[in-house]
This record gives sequence, structure tokens and C-alpha cells, in this order.
Amino acid sequence: MAAKNIPIPVVDVTKAPRSMPGRKLAYLLSVYPAVSHTFFLNEICELRKLGFAIEVASINTPDRASDGMTAREAQELKNTFYVKSMKRAQILRVVLKVLFTQPVVVWRGLCAALRLDPYNLQASLYALFYLIEALLVGDWMRQRSHKHLHVHFGGAVATVAMLVTAAWGIPYSIMIHGPDEFYDVDQTYLRKKVEKAVFVFCISDYCRSQVMKICSPSHWDKLHVLRLGVDPKVFVPDLSPRNDSVVEIVCVGRLVPTKGQLILLRAFSELLRKGYPVRLRLIGEGADRPRLERFIVENGLGNAVVLEGARNHESTRRLLGGADIFALASFAEGLPVALMEAMAMQIPCVSTYVGAIPELIRDGVEGLLVPASSHESLAYALERLLVNPELRQTLARSGRLRVVELYDLERNVSCLATALANRLPTIA
Repeated sequence: MAAKNIPIPVVDVTKAPRSMPGRKLAYLLSVYPAVSHTFFLNEICELRKLGFAIEVASINTPDRASDGMTAREAQELKNTFYVKSMKRAQILRVVLKVLFTQPVVVWRGLCAALRLDPYNLQASLYALFYLIEALLVGDWMRQRSHKHLHVHFGGAVATVAMLVTAAWGIPYSIMIHGPDEFYDVDQTYLRKKVEKAVFVFCISDYCRSQVMKICSPSHWDKLHVLRLGVDPKVFVPDLSPRNDSVVEIVCVGRLVPTKGQLILLRAFSELLRKGYPVRLRLIGEGADRPRLERFIVENGLGNAVVLEGARNHESTRRLLGGADIFALASFAEGLPVALMEAMAMQIPCVSTYVGAIPELIRDGVEGLLVPASSHESLAYALERLLVNPELRQTLARSGRLRVVELYDLERNVSCLATALANRLPTIA
């Protein structure tokens, strides 16, 4: 049965200023640029178009060599401050400089780090490493005259941001995605991070509910839903005629257990046993690849399944252009951008009732949703699309309209820009 047509609140962007020149903002990210987190790059570039002067610090170096990047990513590579790429002598020099010129900064940071989990020796050692990174990031921010730090995700990178605030007195904000942040909120200090942040953005109502669950209602007013988005002018439908009689199913996601590719393979093997002319492309790389390869070999799927490996954004978009169906069998999600991209390209989607996916896809309206873990339900949903081209077209058109209405990158980043401007009037 299709879900009821329950509307999602839409932020009014008619009052958003078209340009906000002179506003400075520092981003702290775990890995930048990253294959699986292209929304970082898209968001930052859109904010710059609106006049924000954004500089990025990344804890880790990129997840691939520069020759595998787009021109835009390669440019970001040149302009990003990479914390862990600093040589030990450089790190020591900065830490000693701060220690001797601003000892209070080090003392405040040390006290905050040791208070995170005072009875856990291993956690305290990690906290000291995070403190060193916080001293490096804070020194970089002061040199660049940045007065606010914004982070994505509530894990280790947010721990560093929280220690930047404790040591340097520079305020920070977080964009929470889930679901990883919600698995062990005590170990990741998520409650403390929400309490210390000046404001918290959540990518979905589901995400906000999970943050509300772990923090005091006195902090609920600082939680704001700001959705991610994709550019529907870039992810456009490929309306060229299909010459291939084989129906192509595509899945984009890291090859990790959470993404459920093994469930997708089981469902796909059932379709093959029933004689459907189908091919499956898995785009992504990860630790689960050997197990998936074994399943493919043991079940004789080698001629029908293609493991594409990690692809950059442009290459992924080209492969999506040849898809007839997009499938994502995840066990846990925040709100996958890959689904938005497929929907924007007018590809009918099948996914699971997890995280905020039902906010993006209403079952039977913009796509089909099935229980996570059930390869039988997934196979049935895929079979419905295989035998009913009209249903594929209807869901595909509705899916694109949904993205254009609620998940347009330009509009949603405009909402983000307005939210930042309203809450940080002294960024400049």
C-alpha cells in the first residue's frame, strides 16, 4: 500500500539574500575532497557563489590521487589545509609556539580533553591527539582571521572542533547526518558536542529526532533541519533511446555491510533464476568487496554483475545515465545523496525503510520501499518494475519532481546561507 501523501515542511527562501559578500567561514572536514562526500564540495562552492569566503581544513588527505580528481576537486586540493600532512617538526613548532605565547589556550584545551572521559585511559590518549589537532586548526584559523568553525558529522572531526572551542574560544557549529553518530553517543560525546555547539543543523527530521533523543529539551531550539541537495540542472534525465534489451540496475555506494549490497545480490540472483534479462552494476569500493566477489562466483553471476569500483562524480553520473533502475538496499542511512542524484536523473528507485529515506521517497509515489534485510521483498519490488515499464516511468517522473521541489542544491544552500547569516551576524 502506498504511503499517505504527508507533506514535508519547506523552508521559505523568498527572504534569502541573493549575495552575502564579505562573510568568512572555516570548514573542518574529516576528508576533503572525498569520493563518497561530494556534497561537501557542492555545498562549499554554492556558498562561495553567495559571497561567503570559505576556507577548508581537512584532518586527512584526500582518498585518492589528484589524477583521479575533477578539475574542481584538484583546485580544492591546492587550497585546503591538511592537518595530518604536516611534518612532525612543523607540528612541534606550532604546539611550542602556542604553549609559550598563549599558555592559557593549551591549559584550557588540556583540561577539556582530559574531562571528556577521565576514567578511560585509551580515550584520554585519543583526546590528547585530538587536542594537538585542535591546536593546529585553531592556530591556522587565527592566522586566517576566522571567527567561526563549521563541521560536518558528529564523530572525531567534531571532537576536534569542540576542543578548538574549549582551547581557543572560537565557536563552532555542526551539521549532523547520521546514522553513525547515533550508534554510540557516549563514546563519541555527541551530547556534549550538541551542548557546546552554538547551533546544530540536521539533514532530516529523522536526524533531528535522534539528536533530540540524546540531549536535554533545553537544547532543542538550537536544532534546525536543513536538507542536502543535488543540482537538477546537472543531474538531468537521459532520454536517449535504449538499444540494449537488457535492463540495467545500478547501485552507488561504498562496499560495506551497511549498504546491503549482499542483499541486493541475493535479490538479483532470484531475478536471473526467473529468466529476466538484467544486469547489475555496483559502483563503489570498500572492505566488503571480497565477500561480494565470492558470492558472485559461487552463484554464477559473473556475466551479469559488474563491480565498477570507486568512480569520481562525473564518471558516476555517466554510468547512471545508462541505468533503467536504481537500487539501494541499505540497513542504515542518514539520507543518501546517491538516491537524490538517481531520482533527479529520472531513474525509478527501490530502497529501504531506514533513516530518512521515507522522507525522500514515499512508497508507491516517488519510488518503491521495502523492509531492510529482506531480499525477497527487494526481488519482488524489482520484479514489479521489470514487468511494468509504465510504473517505472510514473515513479521516475515523480521522483525528479520530488528532488526539484525539496532537494534542489541551489535552493537548499541558499537556506543554509540564510541560516548562517542569521545566527552568525559577526562572521565578517
